[in-house]
Amino acid sequence: MAYHPISGGTEIPLLDDTVDGFVDHKSRPVRRSSSGGWRSAAFIIGVEVAERFAYYGIASNLISFLIGPLGQSTAAAAANVNTWSGAASLLPLLGAFVADAYLGRYYTIIVASLVYILLSHEEISGGLGTLQGIWRFSENEFWQQLFQSHTMSIIKITDNATNTLTDAKKTLPCKNCPENGLGLLAVLAVLPSPSTSGCQKNSELASCSPPQLQVILFFFALYLVAVGQGGHKPCVQAFGADQFDGQDPAEGKAKSSFFNWWYFSMCFGTLATLSFLNYIQDNQGWGLGFGIPCIVMVIALLIFLLGTKTYRYSIDGDEKSPFVRIGQVFVSAARNWRTTDSSLAVEEVARGTLPHQGSLQFRFLNKALLAPDGSKEVGKVCSVSDVEEAKALLRLFPIWTTCLGYAIVFAQSSTFFTKQGITMDRSLGSGFVIPAASLQSFITLGIIIFIPIYDRIFVPIARSLTRKPSGITMLQRIGTGIFFSTISIVIAALVEIERLKTAEEHGLIDMPNVTVPMSVFWLIPQYILFGIADVFTMVGLQEFFYDQVPNDLRSIGLALYLSIFGIGSFLSSFLISVVDKTTSWFNDNLNQAHLDYFYWLLAGLSAVGLVSYLYFAKSYIYNRVNTM
Repeated sequence: MAYHPISGGTEIPLLDDTVDGFVDHKSRPVRRSSSGGWRSAAFIIGVEVAERFAYYGIASNLISFLIGPLGQSTAAAAANVNTWSGAASLLPLLGAFVADAYLGRYYTIIVASLVYILLSHEEISGGLGTLQGIWRFSENEFWQQLFQSHTMSIIKITDNATNTLTDAKKTLPCKNCPENGLGLLAVLAVLPSPSTSGCQKNSELASCSPPQLQVILFFFALYLVAVGQGGHKPCVQAFGADQFDGQDPAEGKAKSSFFNWWYFSMCFGTLATLSFLNYIQDNQGWGLGFGIPCIVMVIALLIFLLGTKTYRYSIDGDEKSPFVRIGQVFVSAARNWRTTDSSLAVEEVARGTLPHQGSLQFRFLNKALLAPDGSKEVGKVCSVSDVEEAKALLRLFPIWTTCLGYAIVFAQSSTFFTKQGITMDRSLGSGFVIPAASLQSFITLGIIIFIPIYDRIFVPIARSLTRKPSGITMLQRIGTGIFFSTISIVIAALVEIERLKTAEEHGLIDMPNVTVPMSVFWLIPQYILFGIADVFTMVGLQEFFYDQVPNDLRSIGLALYLSIFGIGSFLSSFLISVVDKTTSWFNDNLNQAHLDYFYWLLAGLSAVGLVSYLYFAKSYIYNRVNTM
């Protein structure tokens, strides 16, 4: 099974310049000197920045759209945002399965990008037709067809967005309705929208109640974006890391830096959304605010296609799917559960598994080396490599589970931290008030500032002390970030205690709408520490789950990393619901609430998670010793 876009060609490059396990865009052995590396990674990073810009262009302000134009209650809107966010973090498991088992990462990225920029039935049909036509065209025709198709896409997006905004303004029956139609326009801002109806006057206020069909279409489009993200997110990063050969000393160091600069660049896309796109949505209309990311995604797809000739495409000579191979290990081990230790020991010696450090871990899987009837016919027994791949996946789950505490704490930065800020003094200079939600940009700024320090100062110093290419191991990096996140939530609790004390001293306990005379800049340390924690844990998790899975399942590995935050989001919602029903910590009047108690609870959970993580990390056996 080869993961490459175009077949053909027989030219064989020099052997000492080839990269094992990869081919070029014509299915030839790939030259190290003319492929991969930062030249290819730059194209891939570009499409990821655009994707993050588009995704957060929807996610960061979604609750405002649900409460405003869609007319939902705050509780319903928050529930819908949490559910969508959790689904968007879990769908990469499906996208990674499709990529690793069927399409390959290159094609999955293209299809996922087309889902993001879906315009109409004709447009998506044209996009799929272009993909199918790749196999029929010559190289020149291939590029001509792609650029023709997607250049027209840009024109159609611009025309549709402009026309839809104009039509929406004409059809609004009340002055205070939002400046755009609802339905698919609300998310993609490019599809024709039905006329807004159902506006009713209530006292002196005018409000719009969208038709049920438009609400259904809106959520269909919203989850279509989640599906697009599900295919895009795990594959783009895995495909980018594929451009570096971990077996080559120079490229191995570059691969470790790739994960740092990947996250650095991704944060620029997020920062652009928080500082620019949200302003457009709030002041210029939702149609334009959702249409700009769509146009950016089309341009990013074109840039990604420009790098096609320079990419390295992974190949797999085994006819069996990696899912079939690994699944067969568990099935065979279960069938042989009655096998005696003596019989297993004989087979282990014969297969040469005893000298391997990991052979004693999850030893029950070694029973897959035997056939149920005692025969050794090809196809009835699993190979040692298949068994080791299955063990590699099992080793990940203790690390995955103990990182859930970090994910729960991570979910608070966009909710309760913001609620703290709303009650505090946010004035800056004469007349300017800092939006509480904008404080989240300090997390991004912390990441942007600290990643160059980490990559250019910390890593070289650590490398000189530990003699490891990455300075510290991946698990050490992850654990350091969990420690910083625990410190961050402790600081948040201390700041909340001080805020409650200030409110009491000024007699504001029963005055929730009066600003507490305490500067909002007290919150900056906890935001900055969150950013530093992300540099360690978030980037460390990306590299760890990419590196420690079998080569054929690297998209699945990154999807597992993303699922930590999907499950963490659901667990956070569940925890908040339980605490809300059993305590008074979440009083609507924050001056009478005890948010600090909740923060201490999170700090305790985080500390327990850190101790558990250290226990499992200490005994973890790396799948590839040279990547420790």
